[in-house]
Amino acid sequence: MIIPGTPGSPVLIALETFAASCIQVQRGMRPRATEEEVMKAHRIAAGVVLASVGIGSACAEDYPTRPIRIVTATPGGGNDFLARIIAPALTKALGQNVLVDNRASRLVAPVTKRATPDGYTLAVGGGTMQFIPLLQVDAGYDILTDFAPISQLERSPNVLVVNPSLNVNSVQELVTLAKAKPGALGYGTGGSGGSLHVAGEMFMLATDTKFKRIVYKSTGPALLALAGNEVQLVFSTPPGAMALVSNGKLKALGVTSAEPFPLLPDLPTLASQGLKDYDVETIGYIVAPLKTPRNIIDLLNRHIVTIMSDPDVQRRLAGGGSMAVTSTPEGLAAKLRSEDARMRRLLKQIGLEPER
Repeated sequence: MIIPGTPGSPVLIALETFAASCIQVQRGMRPRATEEEVMKAHRIAAGVVLASVGIGSACAEDYPTRPIRIVTATPGGGNDFLARIIAPALTKALGQNVLVDNRASRLVAPVTKRATPDGYTLAVGGGTMQFIPLLQVDAGYDILTDFAPISQLERSPNVLVVNPSLNVNSVQELVTLAKAKPGALGYGTGGSGGSLHVAGEMFMLATDTKFKRIVYKSTGPALLALAGNEVQLVFSTPPGAMALVSNGKLKALGVTSAEPFPLLPDLPTLASQGLKDYDVETIGYIVAPLKTPRNIIDLLNRHIVTIMSDPDVQRRLAGGGSMAVTSTPEGLAAKLRSEDARMRRLLKQIGLEPER
């Protein structure tokens, strides 16, 4: 704990005197403290605690005093979509500029983890940030222990999208084509360990097919490569994919959730197209570096919950195929623990081992 006060202040002089007395007692240089001295020490300690709390409260009232950055994946993906919805709304709510700092998917968590835990660096993440540590030995972070949860932001299934030139209109037609050309069709993903990577591995396992995996920095570049026919299919979050589906550049074959998704009612599930028990959903969330002061976390949580409950924000998310879902910091922590345990079981079932 940082003791308040300046050199020579009465509080510090009293504490230094008391500490010296304790040392003298330990060394046998003076008798044990009297009851009056003990009570005086208690009053000093209480004053220090109250002063510390006062300083913490003052800092919370002053926050923020400079721009805040939200670290997230490269433009075009679902996390970037979320961050750019939140940033201007937080700017208005907090009275300070909130800027989006785009990084490669694999760097979002390490950059955020290393940042000073003062509320001026946040991260919007999703499945990739959650699951990279499960598939990379040297990921450099643990989603469960290295961050301070703020709130969940949304939930959505993944969408299986293909290039229209592939001339398939259903999952079964895609499977038939893939079996006729083993390893010839490419599927694009972001970094290893993300839900989009896992969705592709699950698909191959469930259908006994083989696709050539091509890795991009994040989902955004993978979708652009799909639109350009560099790869033939991608599992994507809806916000990144549905705009390209709407303008005819991509074709959606189904959603990866076990049940039909209310915001994409025209898309069948993969499970209903022959992939029994196929179920992959992703969540979006916002976190801060571990040890960010709780009063700042609570302030940000209140603003995030308000922002995500705004009808206009919910319409924008719905347009991209995501449902706004918020939580307490504890609720997000529990969700991340649950998803981590589920994905560990799933990866063991698939047979995916951490890469070195």
